[in-house]
Amino acid sequence: MAVVVSNSRSLQSLYSWYSEGKLAVNRRYQRKLVWTLEEKQRLVESVLNQYPVPAVLLAEREGDNYEIIDGLQRLHTLMSFIEMKFPTSDDEKFDVSRFATAQERADQGFFEKIEGAKLLDRSRLIAYLDYEMPVTTMRGAEESEIEDVFARINTYGHRLSDQERRQAGVEDKFASMVRELSSAVRGDVSTNVLDLSEMPSISIDLPMSKHGYTVKASDVFWVKQGVLRSTDLRKSEDEQCIADIAASVVGGSVLPRSSEALDAIYESGSSENIRVSSALETKGAAVFQQEFLYCLGEIEKICGSAKLRNLLFSKGNTNGFAATFAVLFIALHEALIEEKKKISDYAGAALALKNLNARLDTSRRGGLADERRNHANVIKGLLAPYLVPAESRDIYGEQSPLEIENIIRRSRIELAHYELKQGLLRLDDQRTLDNEVIEQVLKTICGIANNGKGRSGAVVVGVADKARDAQRVEELDRITPMEVGPERMVVGVNREAAALGETVEDYVARWKTAITNADLSSHLKSSVLSSMTYNDFYGFGVLVLPVPGQDKLSFFNDNVYWRKSDETTKASSTMEIAEIAQRF
Repeated sequence: MAVVVSNSRSLQSLYSWYSEGKLAVNRRYQRKLVWTLEEKQRLVESVLNQYPVPAVLLAEREGDNYEIIDGLQRLHTLMSFIEMKFPTSDDEKFDVSRFATAQERADQGFFEKIEGAKLLDRSRLIAYLDYEMPVTTMRGAEESEIEDVFARINTYGHRLSDQERRQAGVEDKFASMVRELSSAVRGDVSTNVLDLSEMPSISIDLPMSKHGYTVKASDVFWVKQGVLRSTDLRKSEDEQCIADIAASVVGGSVLPRSSEALDAIYESGSSENIRVSSALETKGAAVFQQEFLYCLGEIEKICGSAKLRNLLFSKGNTNGFAATFAVLFIALHEALIEEKKKISDYAGAALALKNLNARLDTSRRGGLADERRNHANVIKGLLAPYLVPAESRDIYGEQSPLEIENIIRRSRIELAHYELKQGLLRLDDQRTLDNEVIEQVLKTICGIANNGKGRSGAVVVGVADKARDAQRVEELDRITPMEVGPERMVVGVNREAAALGETVEDYVARWKTAITNADLSSHLKSSVLSSMTYNDFYGFGVLVLPVPGQDKLSFFNDNVYWRKSDETTKASSTMEIAEIAQRF
């Protein structure tokens, strides 16, 4: 039974926790950062005016750390104001130079100190830092207690959207799969538990808000293709669309399009929950995720350079069309996966789907299960002339372009688990092989493997993480690098194969041979070799060297390597090796 303690803490004290990484966010419970600038400013001004604000609820964790149960938006707002992320409504920003802890974080590069801004005066700054925030802490809480408290809090006032309410704290396989797949499609994949300071990296910047969050709504599939509006992402309507599709496909029968139908699937122990969960257990969550991403890729190929909304609708509009998209996806999944066909003519398929919405019943009746079934059949009939039987193929071991993009994005915040390399060739005029690159990669593979039991990661070859390297590649190889998230530019390895006068297969073989011949722990070597993949990735070519989670210490050239942030270091003493070994 949890013990609940209520007290207060100054914002200065809470910022110390924040800067020390003591405030964590569990993505099973929490939504993304969604407050508008006006909402942030109103909270800050309440604090400056010494008005009362709602309490924050935390759950105490090991090592004097805390998990945020309620108050995520408030806490992040108050901390980010200190880091000059936004001004008050009077256009005043926090004066970092007057607060040593924040100044130190700015000096260390955690945030940018903005020069020349209008600043809070000293008395108001002190009032802000000294403000006593009410904090309630649950000590010794079990996961079930936290889930129950979170669910109850978010029932009062209906602050969550329908889908956020369904997903909040639910841990069954269907809910977990929907959550993971939704993150993969949006491009905000991360570990389940994040530091509060990392929340901007998995939050969505809307076109008009420009908070500086990493995920741009305009780059997300749903918005890019017009299936949903950018504001719909804030309400998790993308997750609702995926849940609808997944339950219909996995469960074996098309659901009626209704809130009640999805509620029943998420209700633990209900007949619908048991039916869909059993079907997912049989099929496998990972299998369905691969199928989903494959079909999504095929939809993008059908669209080509066009936007799906413009293809399906005869008249221009800005409305989303999740209902039409769902039956299109269900039809395509049945044709490509269940009936084992492939698209032989993407342009023909696009022509067949032109003005599709006019052929479907978009009234409320169109949301009935039988009508949705009929709609899927109509779509399959339209596509039939452009489908042919497919040869046996394995789509389940391949990484889709979307999955590779997510690995690249994750490399920015999970520094110890990921490494990017632009390639094997030096960026000088001679384009000679840099013989140290492969050795550095092998050390890094060993270091990632030693992050701890079951902790995985990857090295990606063909991506530059420095703007100057990407610019130099552009000059040398006459290509235009592709940006994937901040400071991550795909330059590919196909250009290196061409510069070396060899095939891509020969280039990949260089890496396989180097890893095979390396003095790398056998258990680690075999797992890397069996999982390494090459993906054409929009014509650039990217080589992914996954490092699956290991269950024992790994060595390279009889040395132990470990990762400190984005650096690979050799263990220098027996004691250090022993400490790393304890991770397993």
